[in-house]
Amino acid sequence: MPNNQIVLDLETQHAFDEVEGRRPELLGISLVGIYLYRAQTYKAFEESQLKDLEAELSQCSRLIGFNIRRFDIPVLKPHLKKFDVSKLPLFDIMDDIEKHLGHRVSLESVARGTFGIGKSASGLDAIVYYRQGEMDKLKQYCLDDVRLTKDIYEFGKKEGKIYYLSKDKQTRLCLDVEWKDPDLPPNLSLF
Repeated sequence: MPNNQIVLDLETQHAFDEVEGRRPELLGISLVGIYLYRAQTYKAFEESQLKDLEAELSQCSRLIGFNIRRFDIPVLKPHLKKFDVSKLPLFDIMDDIEKHLGHRVSLESVARGTFGIGKSASGLDAIVYYRQGEMDKLKQYCLDDVRLTKDIYEFGKKEGKIYYLSKDKQTRLCLDVEWKDPDLPPNLSLF
């Protein structure tokens, strides 16, 4: 059975301080980036292409993301017409880190701690790219975040640990993790 997991990250049209009540469903979607394990490829979807994203998500066995439960899913859910993305099994790297540490850490902190490199831009930069029509920059940034998220997941799965930076960004700290792909059903055969 193929690995039908998808790593997902999305960018929005607005910042939280621009929408009433800091409600994620009002942020709008500028771009959704994914990594498809079954095809071993990255894809990006603009708002007008969300129907194509729905088709990919309908085949997904589990979503992987960073802060996906609190951010990406609530932003994405009202934009999908035929598929309830909140019903998918998911693995949220930030949730797992918070469960172990008792506090949240950023993707930037984990990327710098684990790989020594940070994000290529910020979520606020992504909003500027969108508003200025710089869709190539937006796509590059979003897929960079998808790549970082996938690489962090794969590193943690393989090594049983990840690293992150202390709050003052001066110390590299280690966190033991027990990440694995979901069990796939055995191939059933009569012979």
